[in-house]
Amino acid sequence: MNFDIKRRTILKAGAATLAAGSVGLLLLPTDNEEKLNNVNLINSEAISAVTPSVILEHEVAVKDNLQEVKNFNQTFTKDIFLEKNKYVVFHSTLNKISKVKKVIGFANFNLISFDDMLNYARRYPQIGRFTKNELALIDEIFFYDANKYGFHGDKVIKNLTSKINKKETVKISGSGHYLFQGDALAKFNQLEKDVGPNLVLTSGVRSVVKQLQLFLVKLESSKGNLSLTSRSLAPPGHSYHGIGDFDVGKKGYGMLNFTSEFSNTTEYKKLIELKYVDIRYTKDNNVGVRYEPWHIKVV
Repeated sequence: MNFDIKRRTILKAGAATLAAGSVGLLLLPTDNEEKLNNVNLINSEAISAVTPSVILEHEVAVKDNLQEVKNFNQTFTKDIFLEKNKYVVFHSTLNKISKVKKVIGFANFNLISFDDMLNYARRYPQIGRFTKNELALIDEIFFYDANKYGFHGDKVIKNLTSKINKKETVKISGSGHYLFQGDALAKFNQLEKDVGPNLVLTSGVRSVVKQLQLFLVKLESSKGNLSLTSRSLAPPGHSYHGIGDFDVGKKGYGMLNFTSEFSNTTEYKKLIELKYVDIRYTKDNNVGVRYEPWHIKVV
């Protein structure tokens, strides 16, 4: 896998969205107007750059990707891997991020920004400063065109240093997670009433750093397989948890809440019948991510 930091300008112009064959603006509710600044919008020049061949190429890629998504935890011949000469830096980077999480705590880590992470690393000797190579790896992973390894979703947060305003969030008691005030909080509160007391919040607001950490942990267990990792969760910058979405599960169900088994629970059957509920990644989604019956779409 060869990273090219020059791709930043392409990504920031919204080419990642264009490659997904999605031409149009993402319209958010009033409560999410400020978060719109973190979403890639397509300008007129970018739209004019879309050609039938580009759209057709993407449609073929999405169709070919469906088989991989159905078997998301398997390795395929076309999968893209992290270059072996980056493994040492990769492991040291993940190790430092994990130390930051340990120092500040699980809940706080959900909201931590990239700059704050660097500050903690500098201040705490047990963490240690991030090296130039470690920062370069983080930079490369964030700005790399995820379409190359099979993820076709929008890049909803375009800046690595994007920050979450804690004042715009609410910590949900007993969960260790936060929700954005407004639409997300209102939807979760309504779900609790309509589905029942066994419905719990399993993941809420995630900063870029939080999504990066989840992605790197999965990448480690996937032995450097970037394609397989992106079939399991959105790459950093592509997660809608950063602007509103959240996950729910059944109380006492543990990690099964993050498997298709959740779709067999009474809680899921109740929530899916509610007209105001949409699942972000359905069985037939063309994004390239596994089926996530637990992922509630907000924006």
